Amino acid sequence: MMKLFKSEPATKMSDFAKEFDFESLRPYYDNEVKPAMARIAADPLYFKLMAYLYGEISKEEAVKKAERINSIYDFQTDYMSHAIWTIVNRTSTGLSWSGAENLDKDKSYLFVANHRDILLDSAMLQIILEAEEFSTSEITFGSNLMGQGFITDFGKMNRMFKVKREGTVKELYDISRQLSAYIRHTILDKKASVWIAQRNGRTKDGYDQTQTGLLKMANMSGGGDFVKNFTELGIVPVTVSYEYEPCDALKVQELYLSTLHSKYIKAPGEDLNSIITGINQPKGKIHLAFGKPIKEELVEINKVNNENEKIKVLAACIDTHIYKDYKLNGVNYIAYDILHETNVFESNYNSTEKENFIKYINDHISQLKGEPDVLANIFHKMYAAPVANKLALEKF
Repeated sequence: MMKLFKSEPATKMSDFAKEFDFESLRPYYDNEVKPAMARIAADPLYFKLMAYLYGEISKEEAVKKAERINSIYDFQTDYMSHAIWTIVNRTSTGLSWSGAENLDKDKSYLFVANHRDILLDSAMLQIILEAEEFSTSEITFGSNLMGQGFITDFGKMNRMFKVKREGTVKELYDISRQLSAYIRHTILDKKASVWIAQRNGRTKDGYDQTQTGLLKMANMSGGGDFVKNFTELGIVPVTVSYEYEPCDALKVQELYLSTLHSKYIKAPGEDLNSIITGINQPKGKIHLAFGKPIKEELVEINKVNNENEKIKVLAACIDTHIYKDYKLNGVNYIAYDILHETNVFESNYNSTEKENFIKYINDHISQLKGEPDVLANIFHKMYAAPVANKLALEKF
């Protein structure tokens, strides 16, 4: 059973957080659950989701189920846990995980994760934390995804807090300071962990890479030196590996179009389409790995003289954990061998698996716009990238 928690204001506010108002960012508190559930249950989308998750269920039963929810804990254990396990069981051949022994149930962490799917990356973390009897974490959620109404209520009930991504240079600086303070406030004062993607948006080319801007933002609220600031946050690299990349064809199409235009412009409803595709698409095997908290490494990194270089080295350290912990599948080795016209990894797959993967790619390419050879190359690079990342580590 998941470690019971209450969602309510922190009993104390650290000095670094006192100048900020977090009301526009934070998830819901328990005393806001009842009216939020009433709004959710009144939305037609609620019944469509309930039918998908529970099959034959009447509107009356669905409303009564919503009325029984009294806390965020109830919502996550009664709704979200069932929902995510249903998605995992229907669309994958199994979810495994490793590294939970690296975590302490009495500590809060900043889970810095590679990002492959809009919804499932952080959602699967929550059901794994529950299975391991940890409290769930708060979750960053882009303001471009969290509009008004059902999605906002649903997200804030699931401990999501809003990350604003648009504004002038000054506004973005102020937004970063506020976000940094909220994350540190959540970890130190609220004693809750936080999930954040290692970069803005999902990795689309297979090369997971931590953005230095993320770490600079996290450091803004620290009142001490480099080691103290990041030790307080308790960074834990989290790596999710999908056998079949969620939204792989959509990502390939975007990358192809990006080569033709200076900037890719999303179509209306594209984010929602990606969420739905990510939920429904078959994913094969899924694995999530918790790395060890980055602590001892900070002392060595702090020996670097330049502050910007320290951030770069820390980002590379997180990447190293993610590349090591990424669980490779046959399709990754097949893609690497095809891309490099070699058979160096042929012991990791058989001829039938290779034929099936080639057919899988060709079937998707037939539905995309663009030159087939170029699209195939992008597909192969996406699936081969995790292999290339591991090989690069072995050279050092």
